Amino acid sequence: MARTRTRVGLTGWRLGIVGVVLALLLAGVALVIGGDVLGALSEFGSEDAAELIAGADGTLQYGLVFLLAAIPLLEILVVIPIGVGLGLNAFGVALFAFLGNVLPIYGIIVFYGRLKTWWESRREGEAPARRERAKRIWNQYGLPGLALVSPVLTGVHLAATLALAFGSEKRAVALWMTVAIALWTVVLTVGSYYGFGYLSALV
Repeated sequence: MARTRTRVGLTGWRLGIVGVVLALLLAGVALVIGGDVLGALSEFGSEDAAELIAGADGTLQYGLVFLLAAIPLLEILVVIPIGVGLGLNAFGVALFAFLGNVLPIYGIIVFYGRLKTWWESRREGEAPARRERAKRIWNQYGLPGLALVSPVLTGVHLAATLALAFGSEKRAVALWMTVAIALWTVVLTVGSYYGFGYLSALV
């Protein structure tokens, strides 16, 4: 019995290491490919995402859900309704969308020093309204408030970066962004599943 528990513990520990390594790789790729490519990805719209997922087969669709959830301005808010609406397994969509959305956040936290330099060089080209909105929310409600509204108002990537810039601790940012993304993942998945089910029943 003790050996079984030890093996389970080791397995969980190894999975945790794999998750961290994957997060670091995603953030590293984002920093290496540069702003122009990231900017192009951020212009990738919901219709493009739906067409891309619909045109894929089997497990590749869930891989695309993972990748598209990691793209700023798409994220879980767009990807989950698309995946569920296309008839993919709701739990699978939720899991891969959550991982795709949350892992880059850990990468942002780990690589914040280097990312800060890149961000400051691009700040003039970014939407100042979103930054000011995030600043107001952070001042009024703190990190928890900013994290909980970020999927809708600013996007989680921008919110995590700004929270760090505003002086939030890295561990707190990781915790609250994870909680917020998990909460929104559940809400969007359940809402999409029953919403599309209701619409199909009417038709």
